Amino acid sequence: MDERELIARRAAQELHDGELVNLGFGMPTQASNYLPEGVNLTFHSENGIFGVGPKPKTSESDADVTNAGTEPVTLLPGAAIMDLCTSLGAMRRGTLDVTILGALEVDQLGNISNWAVNRNGLWWPGIGGAMDLTYGTKKVIACLAHADKKGNSKILKKVTLPKTGANCVSTIITDKAVFDVGDNVLILREAAPGVTVEDIRAITEADFIIADDFHEMVL
Repeated sequence: MDERELIARRAAQELHDGELVNLGFGMPTQASNYLPEGVNLTFHSENGIFGVGPKPKTSESDADVTNAGTEPVTLLPGAAIMDLCTSLGAMRRGTLDVTILGALEVDQLGNISNWAVNRNGLWWPGIGGAMDLTYGTKKVIACLAHADKKGNSKILKKVTLPKTGANCVSTIITDKAVFDVGDNVLILREAAPGVTVEDIRAITEADFIIADDFHEMVL
């Protein structure tokens, strides 16, 4: 499987029965395809839906029913639709149990940067609802490639890009490893199949310790 599928499959294992879950743009939305059998939960989309269902067939899609990334979705029985302000308010006040967010950088303090790139001296495209999600959600899971295209670590001692949220990330899932965020140090819980602790150390700037129950990812 490719790296994005590996991350999405592993992220889905963090979800549990009865939770209210937000999935961020891009790769995190794929986690809904790999829910463990028997897990029933409610997906939220920040543009104003509780009760997001599976992606419809192209012939059955409705341009007025999309997620926040403008991808067509369906509505499950009992779904609730609301305006954006109400949805953002629910995100800020702690209604959601889990959010899975893509990231550009994360660090050992639990900081996440996921919105800003500098082009021609300007930061863009804008922070959006991720700021509200990192503030109000009980558990924030960050998903990202472990290193950039040049091999530089994206799991840092301290993020260098503008922060989306501070001290908010609970779990980090990459194509190489799963970390929990501890007290100013990461805790290595799992390694991807075929990846050793030494491999992970070689591409991780952040400090980390190894969990007592460290093991290989089960996908």
